[in-house]
Amino acid sequence: GVGPSDASPDEGVVEDLPLIDEKAVEQLTEGLISHYLPDLQRSKSALQELTQNQVVLLETLEQEISKFKECNSILDINALFSEAKHYHNKLVNIRNEMMLLHEKTSKLKVSGINV
Repeated sequence: GVGPSDASPDEGVVEDLPLIDEKAVEQLTEGLISHYLPDLQRSKSALQELTQNQVVLLETLEQEISKFKECNSILDINALFSEAKHYHNKLVNIRNEMMLLHEKTSKLKVSGINV
């Protein structure tokens, strides 16, 4: 006799295949899809919304970064202007000292001392 352990697990499957009702398979497939499809569509729309929000966030971040860059360049320009003012004042002082020295040497030449 053939015991339960001797029987193949696939035994009888091939013979059963022609008995499968295609309409039943179609209905089961539709039932399975209709069960999972709404959740998948909700997930899809949620992911699309998330992606759009990320794009908006990235654009906003890029704008903020460019504002910070502009601020830094303005600070650099301000530093440059204050440095230029400092050197301009130095030049004015040097010119005034040179004019004073010129006046003194001119007075010395007038009084007869050769410089």
